[in-house]
Amino acid sequence: MGGTIKCMCRNIRTLHNFEPAATDAEVRAAALQYVRKISGFSKPSQANEHAFEHAVEAVAAVSAELLASLVTNAPPKDREVEAAKGRARSAARYAAPSAV
Repeated sequence: MGGTIKCMCRNIRTLHNFEPAATDAEVRAAALQYVRKISGFSKPSQANEHAFEHAVEAVAAVSAELLASLVTNAPPKDREVEAAKGRARSAARYAAPSAV
């Protein structure tokens, strides 16, 4: 196969080790983003719609199975704390350069 994955799509969020656990809607949303990314379609044509939806459902099912089987000794992460960290990173990334 070859190739190296350098980064993950920014819209796909980590779902493991949160309290409360990821919902079915969150898992499906991540699956949808993944299928959109690898297919190159944000909305497939009618000819590809069945294959696209089938892929989303399959990826969501496997993702839910994966999340259910993962174990960790780390304490669960807090969604609000992680969201605040993300907002801080975004603010720093997109901050206007200071005038010189």
